[in-house]
Amino acid sequence: MEYLRFIHMIYEPIVFLIKLMMIILTSIFILGIFSIKEKIVPYTVASNKINNDLKIVLITDLHSCYYGDNMNTLIEDIKSQNPDLVLLGGDIYNDKKSDNANTDTFLKQISSISKCYFVTGNHDSKTETLKNTQEVKKATEKYGLTILDGIYDTLEINGQKINICGVDDPTIAKNSFYKQLDNTGKACDNGNFSILLSHRPELIDKYRKYDFDLVLSGHAHGGQWRIPKLINGVIAPHQGLFPKYAGGRYDFKDTTLIVSRGLARESTPVPRIFNNPEVVVINITSI
Repeated sequence: MEYLRFIHMIYEPIVFLIKLMMIILTSIFILGIFSIKEKIVPYTVASNKINNDLKIVLITDLHSCYYGDNMNTLIEDIKSQNPDLVLLGGDIYNDKKSDNANTDTFLKQISSISKCYFVTGNHDSKTETLKNTQEVKKATEKYGLTILDGIYDTLEINGQKINICGVDDPTIAKNSFYKQLDNTGKACDNGNFSILLSHRPELIDKYRKYDFDLVLSGHAHGGQWRIPKLINGVIAPHQGLFPKYAGGRYDFKDTTLIVSRGLARESTPVPRIFNNPEVVVINITSI
């Protein structure tokens, strides 16, 4: 009897606590799912190779997602930063969507903001109307963007010379990927601040064999689910569980890697949780 009385005494508090925990966890999950508003995320990179400051906007992993009528939300985010360059780091198209109208609308406007460069991601291989990577590249060039596929461009902005280098995604470059990387690595010989734009962050050890000052990537989608301050990401393509390079800044002795968490939202089968889509802004300054 005493035992039954004890069980009865603790039963209701335990049930109450379980219900409370379920409500709390459900609320957290719902709040996390609705973390779909894009954020502008700034970084500052200082170098003794820089005399005049530069501002770069990095866009990755759009996957032809919707950002307002005429893509105005995203376009205005970029315009508000008044960038010197806009770099598109892959998966701007989506080979798994029949309609890439949002990407087309975005690309039509972006080159009017500043000079733009584009590298492929693994989902830029084709679309419903563009049958292969070459057609994707031609369509992109039509909008006034420069394609970087194993080449580099040395340009002067505000009196500051820099190298913009880029490679195709390995699934697109296939056997020529490392040849592309070798070719872009030659840019570092001229002593200018050198930026490598490459979709895949997990290949950073390969990139570090060259003298790039800054590497910009995407692909990981921020690890899809995050717990801020505790877990930077749960899963990412080509990295698996708890990816090392899910998103953010990674400083090495010889270079800096910045990984955008990207802009994909409704196109992904798994919702983002505590993982806002982002527009990355990099301020490159002198030391």
